[in-house]
Amino acid sequence: MNSQNIFENALKQNHISLTKPRQAVFDALQHHKSLSMAELVSACSDVDRASVYRTTDTFEKLGIIMRIPTGWKYRLELGEAFHEHHHHATCSSCGASIALPEDPALERRLQDLAHRRNFTLTSHQIELTGLCETCQ
Repeated sequence: MNSQNIFENALKQNHISLTKPRQAVFDALQHHKSLSMAELVSACSDVDRASVYRTTDTFEKLGIIMRIPTGWKYRLELGEAFHEHHHHATCSSCGASIALPEDPALERRLQDLAHRRNFTLTSHQIELTGLCETCQ
């Protein structure tokens, strides 16, 4: 199933109609690794700012998008239904967000930590902060 079908099915299952603003937000995120809210608003130039904010709120609740914390701000990207699970390293100087591929050993360790505390792990995000190669 392609990304568009996954997107449309997520909306349909939640009884939410596919509108032009919703499609525009999805398209903008589909064509970028991650975007700040300002970048997303700019990428959706035909959609008013309030609609972009409302749409991202709805999409986040549905799991279509996820927030990537970057200090006291955040970036947005499509959720795990649209790409493989991964983590992020964010440069504290320039703000670059680098996707880190899934590490099976780390994933097993997280499951083990949760299990030892009788906790059922359903999802997680690991965010590393430091300096990218350019800013070092």
